[in-house]
Amino acid sequence: MFINICITEKKQRTKQNKTKRKGQKKMESCSQSVNRDTEAEVTHDLTEDLSQQLEDIISTYQVSEQPGEAEDVEEEAVPDKNKDQKMEKKMLKALGKEAMLLMQSLNKLGSPEQKLEALIKKHAELLEEHRSDQKQLKVLQKKLLQVLKEKDQLQSEHSRAVLARSKLEGLCRELQRHNKTLKEETLQRCREDDLKRKEITTHFQSTLTDIQAQIEEHSSRNNKLCQENSDLAEKLKDLISKYDQREANLEKVFKHRDLQQKLLETKLTQANMMLKDAEEKHKLQKEHLLKQTAEAKIQVKILKEQETDMKAQLAVYSEKFDEFQGTVSKSHNVYASFKQDMDKMAKKMKKLEKEATAWKSRFDGCNKAVIDMVADKALKEKEFELITLKTQKLENLCRALQDERKSLYQKLHGSQQPEAEDSAAAEPVNTEETKEEVAVPKEEVTVSTEAVTQDPNVPIESTCQSPADPMPLTKELANLKAEKARLQELATAFTIHRHMPPEAYEDSNSCAESTDTTEGEQQVDTEFIFTEETVTDTLSEEHQELRDKDMQSVD
Repeated sequence: MFINICITEKKQRTKQNKTKRKGQKKMESCSQSVNRDTEAEVTHDLTEDLSQQLEDIISTYQVSEQPGEAEDVEEEAVPDKNKDQKMEKKMLKALGKEAMLLMQSLNKLGSPEQKLEALIKKHAELLEEHRSDQKQLKVLQKKLLQVLKEKDQLQSEHSRAVLARSKLEGLCRELQRHNKTLKEETLQRCREDDLKRKEITTHFQSTLTDIQAQIEEHSSRNNKLCQENSDLAEKLKDLISKYDQREANLEKVFKHRDLQQKLLETKLTQANMMLKDAEEKHKLQKEHLLKQTAEAKIQVKILKEQETDMKAQLAVYSEKFDEFQGTVSKSHNVYASFKQDMDKMAKKMKKLEKEATAWKSRFDGCNKAVIDMVADKALKEKEFELITLKTQKLENLCRALQDERKSLYQKLHGSQQPEAEDSAAAEPVNTEETKEEVAVPKEEVTVSTEAVTQDPNVPIESTCQSPADPMPLTKELANLKAEKARLQELATAFTIHRHMPPEAYEDSNSCAESTDTTEGEQQVDTEFIFTEETVTDTLSEEHQELRDKDMQSVD
């Protein structure tokens, strides 16, 4: 915006310069036309006078130029020529030396056209001389103005020098007064220090007398008084050292003041020398200016005579200048209105630039947010794919476990003895409960695991009932234990209930054993018990994923 404003200002300045140049050209053309009119009037007046003289001269010479006339006519024309020549001489004497020279040059020419051309050339030369005189007059006027300005400057410098001198004198007086006051203050301080010293000595003597009286009166307190005396001696030493330092500081201050006074005296001498040099220069310049003013007065007298002739022309020029000034005022009004429009446009441009920057910042923020959303989306898609793969694997494993579980139930029903009727009556109830537990959807299992992960410190034994006493196992239960070991080996291959710690698994297994019979307890344990190694691996993987997410959020 600043560059645009500078460019507009430059354009406006160029337009103003162009208008000024056009006005100057118009003024010059007007002045040239006026000069030509005046020159034409002057030449017209001179030509009328000269035409009469030329007619007289031509009338005299026409008689001699006619060929084939008789000798009698020539004899009669001789006295007429003599009379004409006498008249011409009288006229030439009246016109002066310049007229004599001009007439002589005209007499040398033959035709009247040549004579007119010679007169016009002479008139042009006179006009050029007149213009050169005018230029010299302007130059001399400028020189006179410069001389007057220099005179004013010298007078102002002289007055400044006088004021500076008076100020320096006042400063010197103030310095002297200040030095006097400082000396008086130092003397007063010295007196006060002497009084303080005397007071200290008197006080010290009084304390010594008191101490001696106390020593005589109280012999038992001699040790204490000795310590007090040593303390007082140290304090006195400190006071003496401080007093010596103070005296040294005062001496330094006095020396510094003396040096400052000497510097000020040297500066005063330098200022006086400068004033003397300035006065001498002023005198020389004054003499030179007086000589120049005398010469300028002589030139002014000569120029005043020419000034009267120029005033008439200035009146004509002033009228034309007034007309030109009216046109310039109109152009200024137009320029002012244009400038107001430019200011309004500049304000609008500033507002638009601010809005553009605001929209640009918003656009950058939206782009950053979109990039972050895309990155988060990609990460979540990858996590979703991994979770889907794991869920598929878990479903397959659950189905395989359910099949094995059914086969085990069938074996248990076939291998039971008739002696354990009570246990046989309890087993189908437990099997039905286990089937219902297997039929629970996967979502409830995940919810339970999340609950366990949220509260890992809560003891799971509180939720479970007290386990029942173990029943005596048969031979077939040994086979079930072997199958249980196989199932535990299979459980190490997959990672179910990733967020549950191993303690929670053990507590949940203990709860299941307490509710079911011994055989049902063994079967449920095969489904949910997993090794500690797999759980620790899954936990370490989860911690790594959480750390990676934290690092991404920090980035």
